[in-house]
Order: sequence, then structure tokens, then C-alpha cells
Amino acid sequence: MAQLAYFVFIFCGFLQYSYGEDFYSFTVKDNTGQDVSLERYRGKVTLVVNVASLCGYTDSTYKELKKLHDILSYGDYFSVLAFPCNQFGDQEPHDIEDIVEHITSYYEVEFPIFNKISVYGEHADPAFKFLTDSSSVVPDWNFYKYLVDESGQVLGAWGTRTAIQDIFDQIQATVEKVKAVGKTRSTEEKPDGGEKAEDATTSSSESIKEEL
Repeated sequence: MAQLAYFVFIFCGFLQYSYGEDFYSFTVKDNTGQDVSLERYRGKVTLVVNVASLCGYTDSTYKELKKLHDILSYGDYFSVLAFPCNQFGDQEPHDIEDIVEHITSYYEVEFPIFNKISVYGEHADPAFKFLTDSSSVVPDWNFYKYLVDESGQVLGAWGTRTAIQDIFDQIQATVEKVKAVGKTRSTEEKPDGGEKAEDATTSSSESIKEEL
């Protein structure tokens, strides 16, 4: 009986190691093919998106994602994480180098674009599979969006047709919650004018939402 209990303990530990405790416990490939640990995003809020360059939603969604990232990444509490995928309509057929060059030059995005992956099926990337398993939302097209909190847990998932402006308030509220914790910890270290900067950011975020 003791041996069985030990085996179960080891097996569960193996599963936990294999599948990860949360999104940030996984390692993925960056756009140069190098391993990168998602631990670097722990403590931040992230919006994870399966992207494509030739989709009918490409132009509008990339523009919305850029605006979202530009305003909410202020203070380093938020990031969009883009994962190119060619599983839907063959709409991301190019090499990753060409994808990154086009998207960064045309849309001037500053958020990370990772290597091409599969987001469903037998060869689904483990990190993305964690998102779909946690949310019970599996992409059936490009630009599915998964909101991940600072501890790597999935808070929400939305499909292709959901515009960023429709989920902006929820994303911003999650970021503000994390930011408040950070401000509490660093109140004494905040330079003069910090509160004014925060107010300016809030005003800007309201303007961004109107533009989305």
C-alpha cells in the first residue's frame, strides 16, 4: 500500500512537471527558435493571442493589440503575447522571420511575437494547451484571446470576433489590481510626480478605449 501511494505521488509530480502548474511555468520558443521561459512574465498580466498575417481580422486586430499594449504596458505590468499559427485557412504560411519583419515594420508592434505553433490537436503547444484546457475554449479560427493573471491563471477567453474594446475594461481592471499591489510595495520609493504620471496614464487609457 505504501508503495502504491509513493507511485501515485511520483506520478502526480511527473504530470505537474510535464503540464505545468500555470501558464508561466512553461517554456516556449521565441521567434529565433530559442527556448524562453514564460516565468519572465510572472507578476504581469498578459493577453495571449494566436495570430495570423493573412486573415480578414489581421489589420483591425493588430492595430487594436498595438494600442492595448502601448497603453497598458506602461509600468511593465502588462504585455500582449502573440503566437503565430497556420492551422486556420493557411493564413500564416510564411517563415517566422518574414512574419516578424512584416508585423513589426507595418504595425510597429513592440510586444513579443513567438515562434509558430499549433494551438489545437495532437501537436498543440503545451503552453497553449494549458490555456485551452483551463478555459475550455479551443480556437476554431485566428485571433483567440486569453487573459492570464499575474500568477499564470486564465481569467477569460474570447473568440475572433470579440473586439479588444469589448474586453478592455476587464483587462485594465486586472492590470490595475496588479499595479496597486506594486504601488503599495514601492510607495516610499516612488519619485515626485509619480501620481501625476499615473493620472496621465489613466486619462490616456480612456482615450485609447474610445479609439479602439
